[in-house]
Amino acid sequence: MLQLLVILSALAMPLVAWASQRGFFGPDNGTISDRFPTLLVADAYAFSIWGVIFLLDLVFAAWLLRGQRVPDREGHPDSHRCHWLVVLGFALTASWMIVFSRQWFWLALAIIWLSLICLLWALMLVARAVPRGAQSWLAVLPLSLHAGWLSLAAFLNTAQVVVAEQLLPTADQWPWTLVLWALAALLLLVANARLHAPGTGAAALGYATAAIWGLVGVYVKQSASPMAGADRSAWVALILAAVLAAQTVWLRVRPQHPRQRHSGSPPDSLTRDDARPLRRTGGPTPPPIAGEPRHRH
Repeated sequence: MLQLLVILSALAMPLVAWASQRGFFGPDNGTISDRFPTLLVADAYAFSIWGVIFLLDLVFAAWLLRGQRVPDREGHPDSHRCHWLVVLGFALTASWMIVFSRQWFWLALAIIWLSLICLLWALMLVARAVPRGAQSWLAVLPLSLHAGWLSLAAFLNTAQVVVAEQLLPTADQWPWTLVLWALAALLLLVANARLHAPGTGAAALGYATAAIWGLVGVYVKQSASPMAGADRSAWVALILAAVLAAQTVWLRVRPQHPRQRHSGSPPDSLTRDDARPLRRTGGPTPPPIAGEPRHRH
């Protein structure tokens, strides 16, 4: 049942996106974005990543429909919880497109943040299990791309709500935009660090890849924008992209503690060649070393 809900919610996203871009629910996202310009909006090309995200989400859902399980930790029922989080995250993503086209901005803002929470939570559950091979690419990569893009898109949407509702000055947006940039940097760097735990596969790189793609899109858009503060926002986006890339490289190549490289192996004190086996194992006792006092048993 859960696998069926995942495939239905995954199918809903591209179908709703197709209908939204054709004006079924109101103005398309690009039209609304141009109506409320901000210092955090990305160039139009950056949003093409949704096509890749939708495709990989469908592959992930089809894989689950074949009876595969989301990898979980032994003894911890993360699998069902992860399924529900994915269903909610996909359904909220689809509903956001309808709500945003209807220009119900406060509801859209709540939806995109809830979608981010669900999918980032699901991603952490899957990545924590350290899946290998096909499990890693079919489970971690789709969720990491989706959550990585939403981690930036949620702040873009927040800025648009601020402008649309005129909550803060719209003529000089730089002061409050800088605050949003700081919060975005905190979220991206902390989530990326937690995602790249020792042993996490290469599929986890999707999170940073999606975020960097969006940040470069913001740089391109703001570099050509005549708005006050756009040039500064462009450089912040580019610097954050560079920092996120550097952090990701460091997290992938950093030296690991021996116990992290061989997780699950017994402590060193129990695996040394000269260690005497415990009596309860029934193993033979090695002969005494020359010069070592003998003890009566």
